[in-house]
Amino acid sequence: MICNSSATEAAEPTKPTAPTPECLILPALMQRNYLDLLDEISAIAQLGLNYAKDPYDLERYRKLLELAADSYADITGLESPAIRKRFTRELGYITPKIGVQGALFDKTERLLLERRKDDGCWGLPAGWVERGERPADALVREFREETGLEIEPVALLGLYTRLPGEYAQPHTSIHPMYLCRYVGGTLRLSHESLAMEYHDPATITEWHKDHGIQAEEALRYWRANGAKPINR
Repeated sequence: MICNSSATEAAEPTKPTAPTPECLILPALMQRNYLDLLDEISAIAQLGLNYAKDPYDLERYRKLLELAADSYADITGLESPAIRKRFTRELGYITPKIGVQGALFDKTERLLLERRKDDGCWGLPAGWVERGERPADALVREFREETGLEIEPVALLGLYTRLPGEYAQPHTSIHPMYLCRYVGGTLRLSHESLAMEYHDPATITEWHKDHGIQAEEALRYWRANGAKPINR
């Protein structure tokens, strides 16, 4: 679709008009396809660097990885050397990263939230699943390390996917979100957090990535199932 500003009299200069939403569809689709292409190129390069033996092939794969990192940097605003370093730590067959989030409510429907050091925003207690861990076990470990609490994941509330380029990240990640039950321990602050407190989700305006969406889903589930106290 081609967008034109409305006609004006010859004596008056024309004023540029903002593009309509229809005009933005094609660029958005092109960017999505470009990110998919970069994801595929970086995966090929990482796989090749892990298995190739020929020095000329290794150099070609390194160049591919460098080009992908530079292009990701242009789109996401991250530094190219930092992206390249992340890619080189993840050689071999590339699969999406898995990060887990947990929703723990108190008796007044307040949700345990962490104010993160990395972006200063509020989010659910969360972390990456390590090798040899089940997602639910990783969440138990993260709660213990970050909050001092012992919890039990009692319900899988959803799976959330972040694609390359979303939230300025250069990789695909999948995020299971669990409703949690308090088991024991005393709430404390870790070195990774600026604050760790219970809040009404409706009062939070600055959320980490998609955690606000997840908090809303957790609250809907909590209320639909009788809002029974879990944090005893």
